[in-house]
Amino acid sequence: MPVWSIVLIVVLVITVALVVGLYFLGKKAQKKQDEQQAMLEANKQTVSMLIIDKKRMPLKDSGLPQAVLSQTPKLMRRSKLPIVKAKVGPQIMSLICDEKIFDSVPVKKEVKAVVSGIYIMNVKGLHGKAPVVEPKKKGFFKRALEKAQEKAGAKPLK
Repeated sequence: MPVWSIVLIVVLVITVALVVGLYFLGKKAQKKQDEQQAMLEANKQTVSMLIIDKKRMPLKDSGLPQAVLSQTPKLMRRSKLPIVKAKVGPQIMSLICDEKIFDSVPVKKEVKAVVSGIYIMNVKGLHGKAPVVEPKKKGFFKRALEKAQEKAGAKPLK
């Protein structure tokens, strides 16, 4: 048997083992995420608040309680999270916002928010119109890909 075929078989076996391992890790992570989402849904409540400021900042600079910082994994402490500073009742709090709704949170407005602990899950405006969220600009490669697909007659990706 030639050497290249042995190398090919070894690489194939390692690749199959990695795919199987990643499949089971993905199933485990999905199960954990579903449990966390169910817990958030069980503890949610609607609160009226005045949004003071919103920023994406590292967890250690966010002004969250020390108990939250000590419970987070060390790698997560440096990543930037969407933080909202809001006046809830008489006190000013720092809250973590859901990434999907962060851009639609109005600043210096009173809103009704669905909150679970220190996590903002949803926001609805109380007074005035909802803010208009501008779509993000497309990058060079995304525009070039869409032009190429348009010329080829294929349906563009979104």
